[in-house]
Formats: sequence, C-alpha cells, structure tokens
Amino acid sequence: MSERLLFLTGHLAHPRLERMVAGFGEKAQGWRIHDIGVKVAALMTQDIILRRLPRPLEADRVILPGRCRADLDALTEAFGVPFERGPEEIADLPAWLGHGGGAPDLSRYDMRIFAEIVDASKMRVADVVEKARGLVRAGADVIDLGCLPDTPFDHMEETIAALKAEGFKVSVDSANVSELSRAVAAGADHLLSLDEETLSILPDNSALVPVLVPRPHGDLDSLQRAAKIARAKGINFILDPILDPIHFGFAASIARYVELRAREPEAEIMMGTGNLTELTDADTAGVTAAMLGVCSELDIRYLLTVQVSPHTRRTLQEHDAARRLMYASRADRALPKGYSDALLQVHDRRPFSSTPGEIAELARELRDSNFRIETSHDGVHIFAKHFHAVEQDAMSLFPHLNVEHDGGHAFYLGTELMKAELAFRLGKRYRQDEPLDFGVAMDVADEDATRFREAGHTLRKAGEGK
Repeated sequence: MSERLLFLTGHLAHPRLERMVAGFGEKAQGWRIHDIGVKVAALMTQDIILRRLPRPLEADRVILPGRCRADLDALTEAFGVPFERGPEEIADLPAWLGHGGGAPDLSRYDMRIFAEIVDASKMRVADVVEKARGLVRAGADVIDLGCLPDTPFDHMEETIAALKAEGFKVSVDSANVSELSRAVAAGADHLLSLDEETLSILPDNSALVPVLVPRPHGDLDSLQRAAKIARAKGINFILDPILDPIHFGFAASIARYVELRAREPEAEIMMGTGNLTELTDADTAGVTAAMLGVCSELDIRYLLTVQVSPHTRRTLQEHDAARRLMYASRADRALPKGYSDALLQVHDRRPFSSTPGEIAELARELRDSNFRIETSHDGVHIFAKHFHAVEQDAMSLFPHLNVEHDGGHAFYLGTELMKAELAFRLGKRYRQDEPLDFGVAMDVADEDATRFREAGHTLRKAGEGK
C-alpha cells in the first residue's frame, strides 16, 4: 500500500495540484488533496488549519505549501500526524517527493578546506584573526598563513598563538626553511610544503602533519621517497603533486593525481584548486564543482583554497557546497544532480514554475485587482482581474499598468518587473516579493517560516497614492 499523503492547498492551486498528483499514477493511490478554503495557498495560516482541517486525519504525512507560515511541530502535536513543508511551487513537487519527501542530507562531507591568507606576513595580528574568523564561518577547517618572499614575518609566532587561542587549526605556507622551522616551534598544525630534503626539520613522531610536494616539480618518484621518509619517522603526511594552471601543464597535473592515487592507494592527498579558480577568467562555481568531482572520485580529502581575485570572493562557500554535494551523491551512487541549487548561481535547472497556459488559467480565476507577476518561457506575465499582459522586457509593460499617479505602487512594480525580466533572461526562478536565488554567490538571511513578514514600505504608504 502506498504511503498516505495529504496535500493542503487553496482554490487557485487546486486544479494544478490535482493534475500533478494524477501524473504519479498508482503510486498516488493513497494521496489526497484538501482545499483548506483560502484562495491562495500561501495565505493559509496555522489557525486556519487548526479550525478547518477535519479530524481524525487518515494520513501518514500532511504536506503544506512551501510558503505557508505555520509551526509544524504544533500542528503535528495537534493532529497526531507529521506535518511537513513542501516546496514553494507545485512544479517542484515531483523532485521533492523523489527524495522521499524532503531535502537531501547535505550535512556530511569528508573533505577539509585549507584557506590561505596569502599576505599574512604583511597584516597585523588582529587583522589576520578577524579575517580567519570570516574564513571559518564560510567553511574553512584550517587557516593557512602565506609567507611572502623577501617579506619578514617577524610576528609569525604571535599570529599562530592568536589563531590557536581562537580554536583554529593553523598551517604555514613558505618556501623558506627557517620560517617553517619557526612554525614548528610555534605549534602549527601543518606545514606547506616540505619535500624529501626539508622533511628533516621535523623530529621523529611529530604530531604536526606536513604537506609533501615533489622536487623537482612533477616528479612523483621524489614525492614517494618523501612519503617513505615520513613513514619511517612516524609522521603522518598529506601528498600534493601540485595542480598546474591551464596551458601550463593542467592536463598533465590531473594525470599525476590519477597516477599518484594508483601508486599510493591509502595516502591522504591535497589539491590546491586556486591555480584554476584564481588564474581562469570564469565563474568559479562550475570550476570548483568539476575539480571537487575529480577529488571525490580519487578520494582526495584535502583542499587548498585562495581567495584573492574579486571574481573568487565566494570560493570558500562554493567549496563547502561542492564537498557536501559530492559526498551526498557519491554515498547514493548517483550523479551530483538534483541535490542542491547552491552552485547554480546564474541559471536554474527549472527556471519556470508555470506554463503560459497555466498562468492564463490562473489569471481567468482572479477576482481582485492586485497585480500578480510570473515568468514563463514566453516572457514576463503581469495579471489581475480582467487584465493579463506579457512582454519580454519590463519597460514595455508600463503603459498597461495605469500607475503613473501612484509613486509607491509604480516603484514596487518597477523593481519587481525588472527582477522578473532579469530572471527571464538568465533562466532563473522568479518568485514575486522574494529575492532571486543566486545560490552561495550571495548571503541570504534566514527566514522565520512560522510567521508572515511585515508589510513592505510601499504597502505601508499605499494611502498616499492614487
């Protein structure tokens, strides 16, 4: 017997929801839909549900619209059946139900991120600590202090101590052996980068974990010799065959990672993705996803990131999202698809939640003069009672709206229609009164899903207009 699902909805969405449920065929034999008695599903409240939903419920789960503002725990307790908040759009229900009726588990990952502060030797201790706090909030596991050639790092010890006092793991990245020796004495957790010659600065059985690199560049035999020395000294280590930039050995360096994994099936390996993200004029989310896909296949669990160029300013958040995506899809033996929109910053997989026909059907049902805005593959739609217009640019809609004497309303519609046009042209999902979703490219404030927002500025001043 199929799971008994009860979907709560409103008048306008009821027909579309019925068609969606019917599309599931026999799987939906135990599914029911209940119209709670409001026009727009998002307007149902906790009190309305408590008053109007008949008891007892013959359901295993009750699915609320994504925009419904209600306390799920309180409803679950009141009815004795689990209440869940589904997606905001009916078009997204099939994918949501495909994950068992909930969001995929993206809490797990097995890659650790080293975030380099490239100019730490030129910064005050307090500034390094403040920057490190931001990097950790963005997903960093280890703060890597970059040392610059011919730039003294006299306050290295003080900086390491300050970061350790914050509870941070610290690595020091230098080509200067004396600086690396000072980092060992100061209590660093990792060193970047030692080789078979410089590994001698570490005592036997050192708790510090070095990152080992080949000398000369690309020589995997020397890297393996360094690993052999570290094992003999009782030192854990991470191997880094070095990722090279495009047109400067990139393809060959990928081959080195593959060969190193074949030679060292149990070793920990690091990949420094900054040589790709920083040195390629391309949006970094896709680059990061592809490189962490390689890491996931090769069981590379350490990542070195750099965030210097303005176009890489969200690279930490992107690495954090990508490592979670790759872990979840690998655990499911599945493609990294349909788990998260965090890295879909410019285009969405399902940009339009309604067809032009569905929007026209909704427009015919309206009984009020409030403007609704939606997008579909034919353009931007704006509609109300006895009114429906569609254009591909926002300015062409203005003559139809008759709001030239209502400044607040005109300002609101202008901002919403421009946002809708941007979404239409990019292929992004548009939701009226909601910001566009650019994934981890932007911070988004958490929203209280149990209550409605306060009225916006233009609505508060509506009386001043026409």
